[in-house]
Amino acid sequence: MKRKGQHPHRALSAVRVNSIKAPGRYADGNGLYLLVEPSGAKRWILRTIVRGRGRTDLGLGGLSLVTLAEAREQATTLRKSARAGNDPILERRRAVAAPTFEVAARKVHAEHSATWKNEKHADQWINTLQEYVFPTLGARPVDQIDTPEVLRVLSAIWLTKPETARRVRQRINVVLDWAKAAGHRTGDNPVAGVAKALPKQGNGVTHHAALPYADVAAFIGKLHACDAHESIKLAFEFLILTATRTSEVLAATWQEIDGDTWTIPAERMKAGREHRVPLSPRCLQILESASKKGREGFIFAGRGTDKPLSNMAFLMTLRRMGVDTTAHGFRSSFRDWASERTNFPREVCEMALAHTVRDKTEAAYRRGDLFDKRRELMASWSAYATAKKGDVVPIASSKAKRGAR
Repeated sequence: MKRKGQHPHRALSAVRVNSIKAPGRYADGNGLYLLVEPSGAKRWILRTIVRGRGRTDLGLGGLSLVTLAEAREQATTLRKSARAGNDPILERRRAVAAPTFEVAARKVHAEHSATWKNEKHADQWINTLQEYVFPTLGARPVDQIDTPEVLRVLSAIWLTKPETARRVRQRINVVLDWAKAAGHRTGDNPVAGVAKALPKQGNGVTHHAALPYADVAAFIGKLHACDAHESIKLAFEFLILTATRTSEVLAATWQEIDGDTWTIPAERMKAGREHRVPLSPRCLQILESASKKGREGFIFAGRGTDKPLSNMAFLMTLRRMGVDTTAHGFRSSFRDWASERTNFPREVCEMALAHTVRDKTEAAYRRGDLFDKRRELMASWSAYATAKKGDVVPIASSKAKRGAR
C-alpha cells in the first residue's frame, strides 16, 4: 500500500545512521535510503525514475566512505539530472573514461596469455589484431564501437583471408565482451550483428596441403639432395617419420630422449598431455647424426647457435624445393597410409598422432597409450617412407592381427 501523509524529509540524522543495527531500508526522504545488509554493512541508494523506465536504484557508496550530508548532495544532483531527461547511470559510467580498443585488447591479451599452451598462439592472437584491427579501431574508445565499424574491418579480409577473418572476428568479440563485463560498455556486443551482413565464405574447411603417401619416399630423397642446412634436413625427416608437429620437433631437447623413446612433455602438446613417441631405427640414426654437436640443449639447433631452428625453416625449404605441400601435411600422408596400406586398428593410428579421444566413454576406459602396437606401426611407416625405388614394402599388420589370421 502507498504510504499516507507527507513523505519523509531529512528523516535521518548522523547519530541515528550510526546507531541503526537491524537489516532493512531506512528512508531519509526524496528517494534517498540507507540500506543495512544482514552482515551489518551500510550503504546509500537513491530510488528515482530514469527516462520513464520505472524506478531505478542508484548506488551512492558505503557509509564508511560517504557521509549522510554527502549522500544527500549526490542524491540531489542525480535527481536533477534524471528530471532533465538524462541517464545518470550512463553519465556515471562515462565519467570514468573507457579505454581504447587497443588498450583493452592488450589488457585482455595479457590476462589470457598465461592460459595458452604456447607463445606462438599468444603472439598470433595480438598480431592479427595489430595488423587488421588497430589501424581502424585501435584508437576508438570501446564504448563507441558499433556494428558498422566491426563490419568495415571484417569486410576487408572476409573473402580473401577467410580463416584469419574468422579468428579476428572471434578476438574482437572477446575484447568487447571484456569491455562490457568491466563496465565500459552497455547493450549487445556489435560483433553479433555482423554475421548476417557478411557474405558466405564457402562450405569447405581449409586443410594443410599434403603429399600423397606414395610420394613421401621420393620427397625424402629429394630433401637430402637439396642445399638446405643439414640440421634442417635431419629435423624434417625426423618430423615425417614420427608424424609429429613442427613445434614439437623444433623444440625437442636431448633430455626428452630415453633410448628409443621420445617423450614430449604435456606443456608442449596441443592436447596438453604427455606423449611418448617410439623411435624407429632410422630415427635413431638421425639422432646419432644430430648428436655430433653434442647431446645438450635442443636436438635440432640453428646454424652456429644453441637456439632451435626457426618456425620458417621447413616452409622455406619446401619453397626452395618447389614442392606444394606443408610440413604439417605429412601427418595426413601418414594417416592415409595407415588407413590404406596397413591393418592397424584405428585407435592405434589416432594415438600415434596424439589425437584426443572425443568419445567420453571411450576416453574413460582407455588408460594406456598402446605403445607397443604404435612401435610396430611407426617402424612400418619408417620403412615405407625411406624405401628406395624398386623396394617392395609389404602391407603392415599388427602382431595381434597377424596372429588372429
